[in-house]
Amino acid sequence: MTLSLPGDLPPGRGVPAGAPVLWYADTMPYAPLLEAWTRAQRQQDATGLRPVLCYADDDHPRSLDLAEVAAVDLEAELEQEWREHRRRQLAWLTEPPAAPEIPEDLVDFIEPWEDDPGPPFDRWPGLAPADLPAPGVDPDEAARAAIFAHLWHEGEPGISLGLVKAARSADIPAVIGWRAEAHLPLLCALLRSWEDRFGARVVAAIGSTLYVSVASPPRDEQQANHVALEHLLTTADNIVNDPPTPFPRYAASLVGAPLWRFWWD
Repeated sequence: MTLSLPGDLPPGRGVPAGAPVLWYADTMPYAPLLEAWTRAQRQQDATGLRPVLCYADDDHPRSLDLAEVAAVDLEAELEQEWREHRRRQLAWLTEPPAAPEIPEDLVDFIEPWEDDPGPPFDRWPGLAPADLPAPGVDPDEAARAAIFAHLWHEGEPGISLGLVKAARSADIPAVIGWRAEAHLPLLCALLRSWEDRFGARVVAAIGSTLYVSVASPPRDEQQANHVALEHLLTTADNIVNDPPTPFPRYAASLVGAPLWRFWWD
């Protein structure tokens, strides 16, 4: 198998050798890297290769079979995850753990964690309603804007350009065999649904952190709560364990946010 690479690419390599599904650019300065990402994105329909920012030396295992993603009953599995989360939430509300004692010499330096009331739902609310992009808002253009406006300022050594042989952006983590503690078939099924409902695009898989651009982010508190619940059910550590951000504050941060970030240990 060969990849139909677009022109004007920097030096790089295809992986795995012999049957590549991913091409990595060698490490390059950040500004030319983003320019190359934009050129590749504009040619993705012709080449079948979708760009993603990544580490040039990431070692991915073999691709996940996309049939595993297609087999996911998304709403049923998320409802099951919700019921387990709700069970733990009710147990905590009934008998919250004792707050850890802070040594006197550290009291003025340690900010106590806020109490987290959790999602404002007492039953499974179903998937958040679709909020398709407004006329004139193109999800690929929104992805470029998110890359330049946000990831530009978070550049770090080792970031590279990857081109992935994927029919849709949501399949990028599965095709590259992205390694994280996330349940990959369920995550990719959710990414597909976000792509359909909100114009989402996977724009970066940097180590164990995933960045997703959103053409139509939540516009108000009610919608943000609904979408934030789906984020919570990904079990991403930055949402549930780093330390846990109180749900209302996390949901509020999603209103109008064009870039979603998830990471797992």
